[in-house]
Amino acid sequence: MKRRSKKYRDAFSKVEKNKVYSKEEAIKLVKETSTSTFDGSIEVAIRLNLDTKKADQQLRGAIVLPKGTGKTKKVLVIARGPKAAEARDAGADYVGDADMLEKIEKENWFDFDTMIATPDMMPLLGKLGKVLGPKGLMPNPKTGTVTMDVQKAVEEVKAGRVEYRTDSFGNVHGIIGKASFSEEDLLANLNAFVEQILKIRPTSVKGDYVKNISISSTMGPGIKVENNFDK
Repeated sequence: MKRRSKKYRDAFSKVEKNKVYSKEEAIKLVKETSTSTFDGSIEVAIRLNLDTKKADQQLRGAIVLPKGTGKTKKVLVIARGPKAAEARDAGADYVGDADMLEKIEKENWFDFDTMIATPDMMPLLGKLGKVLGPKGLMPNPKTGTVTMDVQKAVEEVKAGRVEYRTDSFGNVHGIIGKASFSEEDLLANLNAFVEQILKIRPTSVKGDYVKNISISSTMGPGIKVENNFDK
């Protein structure tokens, strides 16, 4: 059995087993139980009543958190001509087309967090699918990273956009900020994230949609949260 540190055990002791906390209580507690020596991330995990074998119940998308993520993301835009210029003006860190894709392929270069591409560039990206896909870097229309509105896409990523997708068990995970965030800012981001997931409930889902919600800090214990976001 893995031996936990004293800091983790102390943090874990603050969380009552099987208790479901209000949003406000959970946010306060997740800050208190952050055990990392650095400014750890705060994550939400939502267990959904989904059958991910059905295409319409495989959720994927993105949301711009109202209070940001606390992380500055490096953006690579694959585009040509006016759209490349638009990307540079919007604040993209790297802009190019075949030259940047060649750099990724030949130099194993991944000094970026998000890749955005215009639709006409997608055929060029095809051969890198096996490299970009496993790293979660392949542009996708569902997450707004394949678009002609390059300016908006870059600005949203820089403003604090987070992507989400269901895993094979129907769970959705997302970052809602840093441990250094105020309780008010974390609560605003938590509300926005959960409300987005509620908004995209598939019509084919029967019964309860959300099974449970929990939040945790990096290296901290999970804290169950009341499911009353739609009230």
